[in-house]
Amino acid sequence: MTEAPAPRESATPTSRFTSLRERHESLGASFTDFGGWQMPVRYTSDLAEHHAVRQAAGLFDISHMAEFLVDGPDAAAYLDYALAGRLSKMAVGKAKYSLLLAEDGGIIDDVIVYRLGENRFLIISNAGNRDAVAAAFMDRAHSRDVTTEDVSDSYALLAVQGPTSEAIVAAIDGITEVGTAWDEQKYYAWADALFLGRPLLIARTGYTGEDGFELLVRAEDAAALWDAALAAGEPHGLVPAGLAARDTLRLEAGMPLYGHELSLDTHPAQAGLSRVVASDKDEFVGKDALAPASDARVLVGLTANGKRAGRAGYAVVAEDGAVLGEITSGALSPTLGHPIAMAYISPASADEGTTVYLDVRGTKIPATVTALPFYRRKK
Repeated sequence: MTEAPAPRESATPTSRFTSLRERHESLGASFTDFGGWQMPVRYTSDLAEHHAVRQAAGLFDISHMAEFLVDGPDAAAYLDYALAGRLSKMAVGKAKYSLLLAEDGGIIDDVIVYRLGENRFLIISNAGNRDAVAAAFMDRAHSRDVTTEDVSDSYALLAVQGPTSEAIVAAIDGITEVGTAWDEQKYYAWADALFLGRPLLIARTGYTGEDGFELLVRAEDAAALWDAALAAGEPHGLVPAGLAARDTLRLEAGMPLYGHELSLDTHPAQAGLSRVVASDKDEFVGKDALAPASDARVLVGLTANGKRAGRAGYAVVAEDGAVLGEITSGALSPTLGHPIAMAYISPASADEGTTVYLDVRGTKIPATVTALPFYRRKK
């Protein structure tokens, strides 16, 4: 899953709350409007929640994400056409990151696809792109024998992320009949289970750079699962964590965020995502426009010294002040202790080790082009 907000609080009268609203309010959460939802941005402090995930575990409500079920004899072939990846070769029980492209090669959304059966798939997309994804899936069905159903409002999604996450999820009271032994479940795989006797999908996926699980449950069971997870996690250092911590965690892990690193104006190659595009497929939407212009800006990592971090929208410049590009995400890294950023800059300045400058409110701060990710967890 790829979505987290910039840590900015606001209120929109038309935004929605997840089914866990009362749980968040009782824990003192501050909320932020994101993708049409009021989501917990923090409970105590961004730093404390960030460090908890790196050192123990955090519990996130990510129920704002959108879910689609794709079913039918043509489902695999349909997804090969609708998405950039080759989903027909994915085994049942596995998950795969993919891209939904526009005809001109721009990115409509990045998604995770789970193969539930030979002809049945679950797709999780970003909340803010729910309508665009639904429209694209409908348009690309053509005369294929396939159905696509938006089931977002029926489900809730919780994430347990961090080094102690396996022990926590294994200890949750009420989870039974897990289809795969904990020590056998691999990264980007999922298992069937029951929670209080009703269906639960447990996926070993996440958006923090740590080991972790995402738990898909019926919306009416979300509060009970949240409570059970917190109880199971108490001996293991689990804390509720908001989307501000999620944002700095994913930034350290070099994971792109739609609306920042990904957009309709971005091609996969610019974002360093050519690896997820099966360009040898005979046909898929966007294939004929995959190659961006040779001078198109490319995504890089940037590191700097000191404590002044570049933020999204700040310019990246050369020593003489010429604009090279723009920061898409930036923060003072809680784990590393120095400023980090992702930015789109001119390919002529994108080689690793190149010195560029961040325009931080009129002050030029030197930064070094760095390979992504900034942080890798210890195996």
